[in-house]
Formats: sequence, structure tokens, C-alpha cells
Amino acid sequence: MPEPSQHSHDIISFPAAAQAAHRLLGAHCDIVWSTKTFGQFDADQPSWRAFTGQTEAELRGRGWLNALHPDDRNLPYVMPSHLTTVFEAEYRLRHVSGSYRNMLVRMLPVLAPDGSIVEWLGSHCDVTQQRQTEQRLRLAMQGGRMGTWEIDLGSGSMAGSDAFKANLGLPPDSHIDYAQLTGAMLDGDLQQWQAVVHAAIASASDFEIDIRVRWPDGALHWAHMRGTCTSDGAGNVIALSGISLDLTASKQNEETLRLTLAAGEVATWNWDIVADRVTADSNMARLFPVNADATTAAPLARYLDIIHPDDREQVSAQIAQALHAHAPFEASYRVAAGDGQYRSVIARGRAEYAPDGTPLQLPGVLLDITRQKQVEDALRRSEERYRTLIELMDQAFCVIEMLYDEQGRPVDFRYLEGNAAFVKQSGLDNAIGKTIRSFVPDHDQHWFDLYDQVVKTGEPVRYENEAVAMERWFEVFAARLGGPGSPLLTVLFSDISERKRSEQQLRQLADNLSEMDRRKTEFLATLAHELRNPLAPIRNGLQIMRLAADKPATVARVRDVMERQVNQMVHLVNDLLDVARITRGQIELKLERADLKTIIASAVETSMPLIEANHHQLQVTLDEQALPLEADPTRLAQVLGNLLNNAAKYTPAGGHIALRAVRDGNEVLIEVEDSGVGIPAESIATVFDMFTQVGQNMGRAQGGLGIGLSLVRRLAELHGGSATAASPGAGLGSTFTVRLPLLKEEAPAPPHRTRPPPPPAAAISAYWWSTTTSMRPKPLPPCST
Repeated sequence: MPEPSQHSHDIISFPAAAQAAHRLLGAHCDIVWSTKTFGQFDADQPSWRAFTGQTEAELRGRGWLNALHPDDRNLPYVMPSHLTTVFEAEYRLRHVSGSYRNMLVRMLPVLAPDGSIVEWLGSHCDVTQQRQTEQRLRLAMQGGRMGTWEIDLGSGSMAGSDAFKANLGLPPDSHIDYAQLTGAMLDGDLQQWQAVVHAAIASASDFEIDIRVRWPDGALHWAHMRGTCTSDGAGNVIALSGISLDLTASKQNEETLRLTLAAGEVATWNWDIVADRVTADSNMARLFPVNADATTAAPLARYLDIIHPDDREQVSAQIAQALHAHAPFEASYRVAAGDGQYRSVIARGRAEYAPDGTPLQLPGVLLDITRQKQVEDALRRSEERYRTLIELMDQAFCVIEMLYDEQGRPVDFRYLEGNAAFVKQSGLDNAIGKTIRSFVPDHDQHWFDLYDQVVKTGEPVRYENEAVAMERWFEVFAARLGGPGSPLLTVLFSDISERKRSEQQLRQLADNLSEMDRRKTEFLATLAHELRNPLAPIRNGLQIMRLAADKPATVARVRDVMERQVNQMVHLVNDLLDVARITRGQIELKLERADLKTIIASAVETSMPLIEANHHQLQVTLDEQALPLEADPTRLAQVLGNLLNNAAKYTPAGGHIALRAVRDGNEVLIEVEDSGVGIPAESIATVFDMFTQVGQNMGRAQGGLGIGLSLVRRLAELHGGSATAASPGAGLGSTFTVRLPLLKEEAPAPPHRTRPPPPPAAAISAYWWSTTTSMRPKPLPPCST
């Protein structure tokens, strides 16, 4: 309880008098209480509970302090030293509605005959409205907007304060009289003023009226005039006095509110709960066609009946809940309009309560949000359609947020949302909320630069590029989400890696076809040349034989020439037929057990004329061990012959050719090495391709169709082996290697080596052919290689 102030009254000395005082105070005060202990409640206080909402347990002891405003709880609540006065104090007390009320507190002790205190008796009076009125009056006076005036009815003179003159648009030092006041009023307001003032004089009562006055500058203002009558001893009114207040700003605000309510489809209503009557404005009558006359009240049930059946029960429950909890009321629902359609509305209000907590009335507003609801529904349906489309499409969709370093450079982005195809197209799982660098630390900078450009310019882009660190190609469409300054982007993208691979394969295929076409053209030209060359000697030989039929020696020489040319043509045709058969898979190997050394001797004998013609030296090195094969001797001799012929043709005259055949594990390694023109590194991969002539590209064409090495590889592969080529470079010679499997019944061979070291000298037989000696091979010393 507060510190008392010093207002003297008689104290109550007897319990009977205390009871009478208690009843008297209860009739005039909001709260009456009594307690035997100062500063504490030691018994239930019904009126305190009704006003504050505290329970008996909450108010007992010093619990009543919890109902005070926090700023007022620290007052020194101690026993007063003087017990002969009524003590007064004022503080703010929480009302059951939740608001704080200004309370004037009075208390005094009840004394026994011996002068001891029997109990303390106190009262609380709600002076909130009085304090608010005083505050408004004080603020109005301080702001200079409230003026005072006096009219002497006998003389007709008038006096007014500076603020009153200001309310009429007059300067402070100007003279004012009654004629000026009435002259400033508009005609309709002047007639109303005269009627109100005459009625007040006739009844000697107070009056008030709002009038419009025209200022000297032509501006129209509102003024509130409140007055009282002064009478003489006979009861005759002799003067009027009162106050004035400029209401222009308030009236303008009211008009603005009225226009806003009309334009914004807002209605106002009030439910008198005790009388169960709802009054409303014209907008409310339009939305709720309950009464033709908007001023006629109707019970709440009439309004509830117009609410959509699916919403009615919920609205009723929300009203009841708001009243019970002393909380604001708000509900969204549909009402039946006069055209048979339903309109969407939002109702808001706050109930007012009696001091005992009984709800008295519920005023509020109603907002017609039908058009807003229609737009929202249309927008929601549109969003649902687009969301469904985005979720169903194969193309990935995501929203990203660009991230920058301290210098403002784009360095990363964060995924904010994505559709179902996002994971499939990006390969990133659980990416929402994470950055791309958390998945791909080395992501290419050009992606960040591209997205930064879209964010800054607002211009969308379509883009195809490779994400090297992700090993993927993407087709991307990116656009800024939001206005300038927004760091958000919407991105549509597809993984086009497979398409890019297909395009690359198609380009490679096109290049290959172009190369094959070029080779075919060269082959046809070469074939024509190769066929024409032997035909000329044959035709010439026939003419010579016809002219020199009687010269046997000449005919014999010509016949030898013609036979060689025919053999050359047969060789060319056989090669072409072999290629065709191998390509169609129609060639049949006549496999048999054969000795590689015998096959090598046959191939060497076949190639010796060409080797001799170019004055080459040929060295043959053979393993001493048997080299048994399951092979077609004729085809294998063709392989070795083609290699020897190739070496002879592409080695300058007087060169060296070496043929070597040794065991290498379960295989036999055959090498043909020459000191010829060599093979450029870029041609190694294509040297076995059809119609390829390496020497032709180097300006050293030696004739032929360019199919000999292709036959070598294909025939070697048909025997279960392989053929490869190697060269240190152009002009440094070449080495062609053929690997063939040995018969399995042979003893196991030493472990495999890429190129085994030479076996012991005693295990190798070496032969040397020279164009300066006879055709028979001559053994070399065992140490020769």
C-alpha cells in the first residue's frame, strides 16, 4: 500500500462505525477492502478480485503488489507514523481487461476504545477518465489551440483570448466582437448557432456546437464552441462564456477516414452484447443485407445466418473465445451477398467490459477482401500450375543466391530451392541450403562471372559451357529474381554431356569419313596407276613379239618382262581380294602345324628380288629353338613378305634390313627393322589403316596401293596375334613387330618381357644376305646379332 498523504479526517473508533463506513464506501468506490495487517491482505477481498482479476491466493499477503504497474511497485509501503489522519495516494492498478487504471487510494485505521488499531479500512476509486480529461485539457492549453471567450448580452460586447482569435484566423492584437464571430460563420452553421444559443439562454443551460468559419484569407476551418450561461440574482441570463477549439485537422482526418472506408470497402459495426443488437454503417448494410435501413439494429443471429454454413460455427466460436479471453477478435469468412454470390471478408474488433468483467459491447470493422481473395486464389492456382510444371519437367530448375568476397567479386553461390529433376541433371544430392563450392571446390570461375553479369544487368542469358571440375556440360538459362540489387537468380539447366559426346563422335565420324573418302580417292588414282604401269610393258612386249617372231632370244627376254608384269598385276589383284574377304569376314585360314623358320625362309626368298634391286643388306636372326605354330603358312609368309617389301621400298638404296624371330614367353616375337625413311610420330596411329602410305605424305611415294600393312595387322589378328609399329622419327628408320602364339604343347617359356634381351649366342642362328653374293645364306659367327 502506498505512502499516505496528509489530509486530516476523523478516524473511526468503533467497529459498528467501521461497518457503516464500509457500506458507504462500497456504494461510491470501485474497491473497498479491510485488513488487520498493514501492507498485507490477510483475508479475501471480493471487490479487489472483481476489479483486478486476481484470485484470493494471488492477492493474499503482499501478492496484491503484482497487480500494480511495475513502475509503481517500488513505493515505500510502511506503517505511517501519524494515525490521526486519512491517508491518500494514487497509483496505477491493472484492470481485469488487461489495461492499467489510475486509482485514488484512501485508507484509515479503525481504533478500539483503548486506542489500539483493530483493522485498516481502505477504498480505491477509478479516476482514469478524470486524469485523461485533465491531460487532454492540459495538452490543448499548452498547444495553444484552446481559447476562451465571453459575451455580455446587455451591451453586446465580446472578449476573447489570443487562442480564440487564432481559431478565427485573427492576429493576437486584433479587436473581436460578436458581429465578427457571426460574420465568419457559414450561413447554415450561423442559423444552427443561433438556435442552439437561444435555446441555452431560454433554459439557462450549457451548450456546445461545431461550426465552420471562413478565415480572412478565405480558408475554411472547423471550430468547436462550448459555453455556459451566467445569470443575475433574478435568474436572468446576462452573459455567456466558454471555450473554443480548432477542429480542422480532426475533421479533415475524419473525412479522409470516411472516404477511405468508402473507397476501401471497409464497414464499421458495433454489437451491444447486453441488448444483443448490432448497429452498422451503410457499407455493413451492403455486405450484410439484413436491413434496408442501416440505422436499424438487428440481433447478432441475423448476421450469423448470412455467413457461409461452412464458416458459421467457426466464427461463433472465435467470438466466444475473444470475449472469454479478453483478447482481440479477428475472423476470416464468407458472407452471402444480395446477388447470390459469396464475398470474402475479415472482421476485427475488441470488446469493452464492465468493472466486474462482464462484456458490454464489441465494436469493430469489416474489410471486404473479395477482390484480394480472388487475386490470391488466381495467383495460387497459377503458382500451383507452374510448380506442377516445374516439378514434372525433365529440365532442372533452381533458385540460387550469389555470394561475394570482401572486394565484391563473385566467388560462390548457394542453392535455395530446386525441383525433382535437379539431382538428376546436376548430380548434386541434398544441395538445398548449401553452396556449389561445398560440393565442387574447383568449380570454374566463368560460371560465377556469368551469373554475376545477370545479377548486375538484369538481362537473362542462355549459355552452353563445360563445368570441367564436374566433368559435365550444361545448357543454362539464367534470369534475375527480383529488382535491381537482388542477389537471387532463377536457373533452368540441362546436363548435355551425352549430347556433347555424341556431337564429338559425329564430328570424329565425319572426319573419319572425310579421311576415308580422301584415301579412297587416292587409292583409286593409285590403283589406276599401278594397273596401267604393267599394261604398258605387256602391250609393248606383244608388239615386239609380233615384229621379232623370228628372233627367239628377243622373244624370250620380252616374255620374261611380260611375265613379271603379269605377276605384279596378279599380286595387286590378290591383295585387293584378300582385303575384301577379310573385311566381309570370308577369308578362311588353312591352319596346320608349321615351323616359323620355314615360313621365314619362304618370305625372304619371295622378297629378295626387290631387296637386291635396291642393293640392301638383309640380316636374319632366328632362335635356335624350334618355333612351332598353328598357322596358315601361305598367309603368314604373306605377312612377312609384306613387311620385308615395305622395308625394301621405303629404305634408300644400300640400306640395312634386319629380320629377327625369338621366343617371348608363350609367344614368338618377329621384328623387321630398317634404316629407311622412318615414320613421323603423328602417323604411327594410322600406319596400319587402309590405303595409308606414310612415305607419300613425306614426298617419297614408292608405288603400291597402301593396303599391305593393313593386311599385315588383319592377318596377324586372325592368327591370334598382333602387329605394331615404332619409329624414332622421320629419317630414323622403323621397326614393325608381329607377335604370334606358339603351340601350347611346347615347354613353358621364360617370363614375359616387353623386349627380351638377346638369348645366348649359341641359341641363335644368324644369316646374312648381300646383293654382292649368291642367293644362299651364309652363317655368321655365333656372337653376331
